[in-house]
Amino acid sequence: MRYVRTRPREMFLSTVAIFFAEVIKLIICILFLVIQEKSSIRCLKVMYKDIIKQPIDTLKVCVPAVIYVIQNNLLYIAVSNLPAATYMVTYQLKILTSALFTITILRRRLSLLQWLALVLLFGGIALVQLDDQRANMEVMKENITSIRDGNSRTAKSEIQIVKQNPINGFAAVLVACILSGFSGIYLEKILKGSDISVWIRNVQLAIISLPVALINIFIQDSRKVLELGMLVGFDIVVWCLIFLSSIGGITVAVVIKYADNILKAFAASIAIIVACIASAVLFQFRPAVLFLVGTVFVIGAIFMYSMFPYKKKYQQTPTEPPHVIQQKEEMAVI
Repeated sequence: MRYVRTRPREMFLSTVAIFFAEVIKLIICILFLVIQEKSSIRCLKVMYKDIIKQPIDTLKVCVPAVIYVIQNNLLYIAVSNLPAATYMVTYQLKILTSALFTITILRRRLSLLQWLALVLLFGGIALVQLDDQRANMEVMKENITSIRDGNSRTAKSEIQIVKQNPINGFAAVLVACILSGFSGIYLEKILKGSDISVWIRNVQLAIISLPVALINIFIQDSRKVLELGMLVGFDIVVWCLIFLSSIGGITVAVVIKYADNILKAFAASIAIIVACIASAVLFQFRPAVLFLVGTVFVIGAIFMYSMFPYKKKYQQTPTEPPHVIQQKEEMAVI
């Protein structure tokens, strides 16, 4: 995503990309539903029964559907203003927000080591942000030197980098993490609280997200669409990005359905490493000591959180009524 947003060519509209990602997601989910039902006719019947005839149930996914559109817009802003590796590490704050919403919405508890992991996570991301600020100061100094020396080519290149706003990028990531934590836990409660197929849920999400994405295009980019068309700046690389975004959105729902919402974030440790390697190759990214230490903290926190979940200390026995056991459990943690 970072590569596509920083190429020296006409920029595509992120709002349009989000819309087409939802279109592709809808098509893929319907295809999987046809495979699951082994008949296109049965697929249509299931969709009619679970979507059209149950409008209240369908409306339950309105909240995450709207949030996902907003969140995707924020992520485009973030990746346009932050280095790819910094963006990937900072985005792991969604583990912290997911944990907080797990406690408040799902009424689950965290072990002491999980709380320590969250503190370690926060510290690691703070170190990464400090390194990012240091790198930006160096870029500004190099830019000023280039201008003084009359090196217009270097100056122009560096000015383009300075135009990126790390504060806006971090703010976008922070809000996206909050939205991601809430929508993920909300969706987990919906998915695990009913027997409706995960493919039906994804179809519901896409059906609601599509008009929201269209409204978003009208609000943000209606003038550009009328002047240049919806597909301005699109090429094979952009379409690949959109396709991967669609697959990622579907995967999130599948993981939430069959696993814990927070646990899906632990695969991010691999993604962070890949992002660092790709950044080094594509953008000549050279991580400093602060970045490396912060990244190790984040990956360590991820593994610590996943390996040491909360375990109940008290089991219900015939001699203890349920309300006594509940009181003991409430006193055991937090």
